[in-house]
Amino acid sequence: MRQIEDVQAAAALLRANVARVIVGKDDVVDQLVIALLCEGHVLLEDVPGTGKTTLARALAASLGCSFQRIQFTPDLLPGDITGSSIFDQRSGQFEFRPGPVMSQIVLADEVNRAGPRTQSALLEVMQERQVTVDGVTRPVPRPFLVLATQNPIELEGTFPLPEAQVDRFLLRLQIGYPAFEDERAIMRRFRLSDPLQELQPVLAGDEILELAQVCRTVYLHPSLEDYILQLVRATRESEALALGASPRGTLALMRASQARAAMLGRSYVLPGDIQALAKPVLAHRLLASARTRLRGRQAEEIVSDLVARLPVPVEESWPELSVP
Repeated sequence: MRQIEDVQAAAALLRANVARVIVGKDDVVDQLVIALLCEGHVLLEDVPGTGKTTLARALAASLGCSFQRIQFTPDLLPGDITGSSIFDQRSGQFEFRPGPVMSQIVLADEVNRAGPRTQSALLEVMQERQVTVDGVTRPVPRPFLVLATQNPIELEGTFPLPEAQVDRFLLRLQIGYPAFEDERAIMRRFRLSDPLQELQPVLAGDEILELAQVCRTVYLHPSLEDYILQLVRATRESEALALGASPRGTLALMRASQARAAMLGRSYVLPGDIQALAKPVLAHRLLASARTRLRGRQAEEIVSDLVARLPVPVEESWPELSVP
């Protein structure tokens, strides 16, 4: 049976493998590993050229799972994603041809380049891990993870993702530009060859499911349950927000905190786990009010303010002593 130590070892192995390609973005890679341990979807949002697709491909190459890449374009149709039924003249029957979403790791590249109708083709599979085509429902293989990249909506030729779809992403991550010396390291690393082509799988699909189950056993103290609930409720009551976090966001913050604790070798959650993941888990689920947008404030700032104002639970002994 898998233990917390196995989660920590697997996470370290994944981080080291991805770091062979991605330079200086340890925090982003760690959060991507957390999403994997939760079997949760990730939205990578940043300007073109910052390594969003490369990061997603590096994680996929590190896993012994089936992988498909979907390039979202304005002319992409829902059937191009989910698959469709095609009439076979030899048998005289319709035959289902699975789409690229019927894989374990799906890279939805530039997901906001496609129109709303095509974007909505991911709604069912992201939440229920199944697709329905011509009235027939088919499950996708597990583990199932959508890694979507998105350009800022201010750029030309983009369509905003619907709130219902954004809420299905466990995390939204922003890579950002590399530091000066990190960019020098990227130049040297990619000068003679592409290290992405040399990556080998270090973790199998069955192992991911086992490790994800271990993460769910990580203990969450009742006072930390209250802390999560109070933080989520604060987003719903904030005058700076027109839309607060959903109950799905509550569950996402709980599971991500459990996975972070396990990744760090702990069998219990600390307040720092929740605080570290509050912005990537909650910010993209929030809708700022008109006044807030006029002031130029972002949802991330509001979450930071709420975390700073909310009293942090204090226990005399957070470690294993408080675990029943």
